[in-house]
Amino acid sequence: MPPGPPTLLQGVQEYVSLLMFRMRQTLLQTAIVCSVTLLILWMSVFLYGSFYYSYMPTVSFTSPVYYMYRTDCDGGPTLCSYPIANVSLLRNGKEKVMVHGQPYRLSLELNLPESPINQNLGMFMVRISCYTKEGKVIASNSRSALLQYRSWLLQTLDTLFFSPLFLMGVSEQKQTLEVELFADYRECSFTPTLGAVIEIQTRRIEIYAAQLRVHAYFTGVRYLLYNFPVTSAVMGVATNFVFLSVIVLFSYLQWIWGGVWPQIRPPHPDLLSGSIRFMQRADQVAYVTRRHQHSPGARRRTPTSHGHRIL
Repeated sequence: MPPGPPTLLQGVQEYVSLLMFRMRQTLLQTAIVCSVTLLILWMSVFLYGSFYYSYMPTVSFTSPVYYMYRTDCDGGPTLCSYPIANVSLLRNGKEKVMVHGQPYRLSLELNLPESPINQNLGMFMVRISCYTKEGKVIASNSRSALLQYRSWLLQTLDTLFFSPLFLMGVSEQKQTLEVELFADYRECSFTPTLGAVIEIQTRRIEIYAAQLRVHAYFTGVRYLLYNFPVTSAVMGVATNFVFLSVIVLFSYLQWIWGGVWPQIRPPHPDLLSGSIRFMQRADQVAYVTRRHQHSPGARRRTPTSHGHRIL
């Protein structure tokens, strides 16, 4: 008995089934596209972060300076020798701070009390000598320094105004003096700097604390990465995202359509072996023909253009 015409309920069921199938297919495709997009975005951020971490050197580095001097003399308020300190330019004793080719500014920060000795100190010299792992001095420089002059009246007013802070220990009567030792110091890749010896060439000085500051001055791409970090990050991540998306798209086309450009398929093995046998047979026939033509009997039986034979 032939089936009857489909009823309205069957049509609705088929329509709902088709609609559900298309919805599941759409949801699956959307989930795959979102997953691939998130993966590409994560890889783009990771690649940019790796590039930034490996390309950008340390912006600034601060190391405490501990001065040593001789005490085996009876010099009164003066020291027995110039204060001298050995400062390491390695972070945690292992990692290099400076990168070769990058200009750096090296400065010494001195916290000096406003004592009568320092007020009467006048000008003094600060010398720095940078050395390598072998102890060879590769760069040295000297700079002069002087405390800021303050008159007796200004010192008295300052003491009276800030006396509550001085009594509570919140503030101190001191001056912070920054001495620029190198304005454009560049690291050499063949002789990297391991440390520096800093010497204050005066024996009449009193120091609270001292620090060596290393600050990098960026140019070119590093300048953009440091001064415009958000813009550089957006452009870098976007560039990586586009590049990886193109790679994924071409890989998808290669997998779906068998490649964007047609591929040259190799010949069938049976056809290839038959062609080889045919070429070998043709070479054998040509070889036999040449031998037959060069034999004496073949010359006598070769007909001429007039139908006669050569005797």
